[in-house]
Amino acid sequence: MKRLYVLFLMITSVSISQNIKKDSGKYRVLIVITSDKNNVDFMNQIELLKNKSTEFEERKLKILQALPNFFKSDSDESWNPSPDLYQKFNKEKAAFKVVLIGLDGGIKQSQTTVLSAEKLCAIIDGMPMRQRELKN
Repeated sequence: MKRLYVLFLMITSVSISQNIKKDSGKYRVLIVITSDKNNVDFMNQIELLKNKSTEFEERKLKILQALPNFFKSDSDESWNPSPDLYQKFNKEKAAFKVVLIGLDGGIKQSQTTVLSAEKLCAIIDGMPMRQRELKN
């Protein structure tokens, strides 16, 4: 049973990385990372991002939440087991962190403080690919 669980975790970790790479060019990704889902900054960040789906949709933004051994996307109801996102984007083991990944797959913003929805949209709107989207 333990081997099956480890295999499941490995497959899930690989699929997360592949999905981010696969979505590169289609979506921007905001990863909200915390070591504890009761972290005040984490809860504030998630609250600030609620009810902004229209604004985020037009900016092609997906939101992922990452804990040390779990993750979930903005469309998931429950947490999925995987340490991949947390380990890859939080090597310094910050208690709270947000990471914005652009359409090209590069990190566009990384900070350990809460990011307002307005600042997030301004960062995205200032990106060259977003500027081209707005022109078209």
